[in-house]
Amino acid sequence: MPLYRTITVNKDIKAAIWQVTETEAELGAPVVLTEHCQQRFNGMKSTMHRRAFLSIRHLMAKYGYSDADLYYDENGKPHLHDGTRISITHSHQFTAVILGKGVEVGIDIEKQRDKILRIAHKFTPLSEYRTMANSDALVRKLTMVWGAKESLYKIYGQKGLSFLQHIVVSDFDMDQGATTAVIRYRGKKSQYHVYFIEFEGFTCAYAHPMNETVQ
Repeated sequence: MPLYRTITVNKDIKAAIWQVTETEAELGAPVVLTEHCQQRFNGMKSTMHRRAFLSIRHLMAKYGYSDADLYYDENGKPHLHDGTRISITHSHQFTAVILGKGVEVGIDIEKQRDKILRIAHKFTPLSEYRTMANSDALVRKLTMVWGAKESLYKIYGQKGLSFLQHIVVSDFDMDQGATTAVIRYRGKKSQYHVYFIEFEGFTCAYAHPMNETVQ
């Protein structure tokens, strides 16, 4: 059972990361899917996506939830029937979930790749990064910013929210592993804490509203 890492943000927010190394058969043996999720699973052509899908059910089971406890709203945002907030992510061989008791949460994992340099202008003002030491540092920083905005987008859960126009991530020292962010959308302003973990060429970002303080 390759549970890669667990994270306790505070008494109400917990997360876990899985490294997918098992076969589909090994992951699927103990998992019972609802009819809806079984249909989704059957439609997945990628073996990696199928294994990631199953590993997420193992992460949910760690916190006492089964596939039947999960549902998605019209915007594709996942929810749990008991009201606990949940966010889900996967990238290559890593998957993760974050759970919040009475607080919204978001999580995202991204592989650090040069590709992000080509799309950066679509989600953040590039003028803010002129002082970066080299391209490797720039890739690291941009991946963190992208992950932060992805996790915040998952919290907000509304179509039309623009990474570039509506989500602002405060500048941060990469070695500190944390920052703050603001979403301004349709006349409303909300503030968030964002945290980062880097491992094996990947970046995990997770977030929650700023009025929830870390214990």
